[in-house]
Amino acid sequence: MAEQAAEERRARRESWWRRMSRRMDKASLSFSEQVRDVVLLRRDLDDAFYDDLLDILVAADAGMGTAEQLVERLRERVREQRIATAEEALAALKAEMLELLQGRNRGLRLDARPSVVLVVGVNGSGKTTTIGKFAHRLREDGLSPLVGAADTFRAAAIEQMRAWAERARVPIVAGRPEGDPAAVAFDTVQSGIARGADVVLIDTAGRLHTKGGLMAELQKMSRVVGRLIPDAPHETLLVLEAPTGMNAVVQARAFHEALGLTGVVLTKLDGTARGGTLLAIEAELGVPVKLVGMGEGIDDLNVFDPAAYLDALFAGVLDVPQPAAG
Repeated sequence: MAEQAAEERRARRESWWRRMSRRMDKASLSFSEQVRDVVLLRRDLDDAFYDDLLDILVAADAGMGTAEQLVERLRERVREQRIATAEEALAALKAEMLELLQGRNRGLRLDARPSVVLVVGVNGSGKTTTIGKFAHRLREDGLSPLVGAADTFRAAAIEQMRAWAERARVPIVAGRPEGDPAAVAFDTVQSGIARGADVVLIDTAGRLHTKGGLMAELQKMSRVVGRLIPDAPHETLLVLEAPTGMNAVVQARAFHEALGLTGVVLTKLDGTARGGTLLAIEAELGVPVKLVGMGEGIDDLNVFDPAAYLDALFAGVLDVPQPAAG
């Protein structure tokens, strides 16, 4: 029975990525147009070819360090495998990108009972929406989630979290407007223990990554839940919008230094023309993207699948088989 349920979840996720891949048209079109106009017109794999490819990766917000690393690894693969054409070199680049992404552990740490997930981010990044979708996903996977509305700075945020909790059909613990966010987090975890919840998801107020006082408040929330459950929060997830581009890296670094992020949720992956932000975030911080969102539907959140992501990004560019990794 458990194996059948796991197989059904796997099939649902694969179907989701097939549907979502079509929504990445903006990033795929931008990337493929640049590749066709610059790289594929240059038939020789000379220094100019690699320089053009480096420019394309930087323009896609992959970050200079990541772009240089990928191009250098591509040069080595071209030499070792005696690759002769631009099309084959692009397939090799895709293979290098896949190796880079597959080298990270993207599993969500949800083994504790309850597991505590603290969700953070700047104003308007989509934290509350993400929590609603995440709660729905957990319930679909047979788990019992509980959400906590600890964004007490805005009464509208509490009501928005209530609406998402109702939509996802999960219970909620809500604080009072202008109340102590850490107290709400504490009450939510306490309630999760009493209810026998599997996962506790805590919403937090959006804050600029430059505000030290607000960051200290998040640190307090993290300490408070740790008093109730050892090692909590088990996940501290930063919600970022993909269209933010390289500014997302700056945001992520500030949150990571303050809290020690365990993962990133990248939303609006279908709303950006630059497909490399994800690579830059992971390379700069060593923090994996664990969940991605596309669209506004309650089902529009899923675990990150590197192979499916790259298939979507390179769609329309590659007509040759991808070379074997290694």
